[in-house]
Amino acid sequence: MPEVHLVVGVGLIAANLVAGVWGGISWLQDRPTTGFWYALRIAQATVILQALLGLALAFSGHHADELHYLYGGLPLVVSLLAELIRAGSAAQELGDLDIHSLPPERQTQIALAIVRRETGIMATACLVIFLLALRAAGTSSAF
Repeated sequence: MPEVHLVVGVGLIAANLVAGVWGGISWLQDRPTTGFWYALRIAQATVILQALLGLALAFSGHHADELHYLYGGLPLVVSLLAELIRAGSAAQELGDLDIHSLPPERQTQIALAIVRRETGIMATACLVIFLLALRAAGTSSAF
């Protein structure tokens, strides 16, 4: 089981780096991309899987440094907080506007602004998770 935890951990690091860089480039170029959202969901799935594996290891008697637990659990918290912030970003962009009363061009502009904001939030979260996962790997006894 520790080997699986290690392999998934490497996958988590790689997936979050890819999603974070992809989203960051998309955000900088102001060009939304559907592929980023697929990469993001894969990265989030690795975070959940890794947390479950870590809990299973902890409950089965494998012990790690206390910092490993902290840095291993924080990616899940960051991912959840980012989703909460992302969910509120559309409301922030819209304010009190009645989107349906606006011309189609303006609706498109607002939708793109929302997607850009959401992309920035989630890309930043992926990069933070990448760094936390690197730190967790550094506190692991596997290295």
